[in-house]
Amino acid sequence: MANILVVDDELGIRDLLFEILNDEGHNVELAENAAQARAARQQSRPDLVLLDIWMPDTDGVTLLKEWAASGLLNMPVIMMSGHATIDTAVEATRIGAQAFLEKPITLQKLLKAVEQGLVRKTAPPAVLAAAASTVAAQSTPAPVLASNALGVVPMLHSAPALPASHQSFELNQPLREARDAFEKAYFEYHLNQEGGSMTRVAEKTGLERTHLYRKLRQLGVDLSRAKKSAV
Repeated sequence: MANILVVDDELGIRDLLFEILNDEGHNVELAENAAQARAARQQSRPDLVLLDIWMPDTDGVTLLKEWAASGLLNMPVIMMSGHATIDTAVEATRIGAQAFLEKPITLQKLLKAVEQGLVRKTAPPAVLAAAASTVAAQSTPAPVLASNALGVVPMLHSAPALPASHQSFELNQPLREARDAFEKAYFEYHLNQEGGSMTRVAEKTGLERTHLYRKLRQLGVDLSRAKKSAV
């Protein structure tokens, strides 16, 4: 997949974006300020950068200007902020940023912005417009990315019914044990369906990722086995 640099001074956001993008198969490097971002940009040559605007030492727009002025803005940059004005977003785009994500960031918008950024980096100019329109046409409503760090709330939706072959349970047992058996089978089914991707399982089940991990550990679900069986 791609090498992605995430630049944000908030630890919770860095960790969450790392989990999501790493779960999607990308190699992710983290930086908490402009100094670390400069070093990472020089050493790893990222395919795409997610850059926060408001940082304590040098803000993201200033760093973007610096890269543009020195000829280092040869990768897609997606700006992120929860406090930026429209003027700031327009300025960042004028300098060379490809997109602007407003916090709280939805999972769908994050993944689509990354996908479009990587398409623009690797595809010939003649196919960019067609690729962008295809991505837009395939977009469907998605749950909000659940994270206390990003200040957003999961949106619950109904999950697809399990096939009859997966609904055979021993009913002559205490309710708690029967419920745990059902939940374990339910999550194992979705893990297999989604190739072991925790991001997609979180979408399907309507659970926040941290709660999902905790739930799977509690039920004794083997995540490594789920990924192997999906290959």
